[in-house]
Amino acid sequence: MRRPRPRRLPAALATAVLLVLTACAATETDAADTVEPAVDRVEPIAERADPVLPATVTDATGAAVTIETADAVVPLSGSLSEIVFTLGLGDRVVARDITATFEQAADLPVVSHGHDISAEGVLSLQPDLILAETGSGPQTALDQIAAAGVPIVVFAPADGIPSAAERITAVAATLGVPDLGARLVERTEADIAAATEGLDLADPPRVAFLYLRGSASVYMIGARDSGAASLIEAAGGIDAGAEALDGDFVELTPEALAAAAPDVILVMDKGLDSVGGVDGLLEIPGVAQTPAGEHGRIAHLPDGIMLNYGPRTGDVVADLAAQLHADAE
Repeated sequence: MRRPRPRRLPAALATAVLLVLTACAATETDAADTVEPAVDRVEPIAERADPVLPATVTDATGAAVTIETADAVVPLSGSLSEIVFTLGLGDRVVARDITATFEQAADLPVVSHGHDISAEGVLSLQPDLILAETGSGPQTALDQIAAAGVPIVVFAPADGIPSAAERITAVAATLGVPDLGARLVERTEADIAAATEGLDLADPPRVAFLYLRGSASVYMIGARDSGAASLIEAAGGIDAGAEALDGDFVELTPEALAAAAPDVILVMDKGLDSVGGVDGLLEIPGVAQTPAGEHGRIAHLPDGIMLNYGPRTGDVVADLAAQLHADAE
């Protein structure tokens, strides 16, 4: 039999979903909470950090940027904020993106909403350094900030576990604390390695990552380029969507689910809540007919850190591994 060919979303909508993924931690749910949230905190590598500046770095755009001071920093993503705080420089952060949901950043003013930056809001805080990602925007806002003389360093996005060390190293170099960056990379890699120590990986489960937003009627399945494969594989699973489907995300249809045939379905906490919990998830056409649906094997992870690929990735891998292999002997 020929494998059913799932329908692809229009490019604009697929891009919108990728942007929403980074902001979904702050999205309101349309159902009563069904997932108990964990305490969301970062653990700084040092109590005190003393940056050595000026420093000149080459960012993801190829631009050479010289950083004279880093006393008032604005990271424009939750992932970058997490790295800065974990390096011990949280006291220098003056604003946050809405996706920075961890406890230490909670009281900071929000100046961007998942790639929608307020240039006026940023500049009102008189920052001396902006940390952005290649997807940050709109470009007009970044141009306005740059025109005001504020240095902007752009980083490549987090796209898998290997990017954790790369991004930590790059952010640490930008902030003048390369030694702390090296220590944090060492700790992060040790945490990731420890997360799956002792797992029996002889029969890895097939895992499909579903992106759900019931309030917006958005139902997607992660394909080859969704960014979830690295996490799933580290936790001892096979990314069923990446194996069966092309692209980044495709529309969640019974045909796509049948092609993936997952043993476990992976969702974000707020996405699960938005469809009414596990019972609501099983009512989505095709879900109950998968091996995962038939056996009620639903794994879930916090929205704010699932695909950050940063200092807490070891915790995420450990959480997912425990859920994937809960029935292992």
